[in-house]
Amino acid sequence: MIENRLRELGILLPIPPKSAGSYIPVVVSGNLVFVSGQIPMEDGQLKCQGKVQNNQSIQNAQNAAKLCIINALSQLNTHFGTLECIEKIIKVSGFVNAEESFTEHPKVINAASDLLVDIFGEKGKHTRIAVGVTSLPLNATVEIDMIVEISE
Repeated sequence: MIENRLRELGILLPIPPKSAGSYIPVVVSGNLVFVSGQIPMEDGQLKCQGKVQNNQSIQNAQNAAKLCIINALSQLNTHFGTLECIEKIIKVSGFVNAEESFTEHPKVINAASDLLVDIFGEKGKHTRIAVGVTSLPLNATVEIDMIVEISE
């Protein structure tokens, strides 16, 4: 069970962050679920701000990426009441607030991808994009959105 695996990893799903704009956090279309971009919020506070290679280390950005995944899973858990309905993580899109010369975006988003595989096993393997951007909402260091498949 996913809940047991989260417990083994020491992950407690928080109350998900509220939408910060004119959008909803989760949209279901058939058996695909789209999770809006999540930033590294914890207890109502942004935990990692600034650009990688200037204000933030790669390790801090990796921790932020993991927190984004935890928030995305929290959104799903709140929407469905469980994560057991997840059949497959389909796609992860990771955005890294980075200095122009930074080129290790995949290294940052790997932390998110690895966490999903740690939690879901084979079901957690997914396609992905990892890109650098000049800014993110609230000056967040990382933002991640996901597409998952659920059982019908």
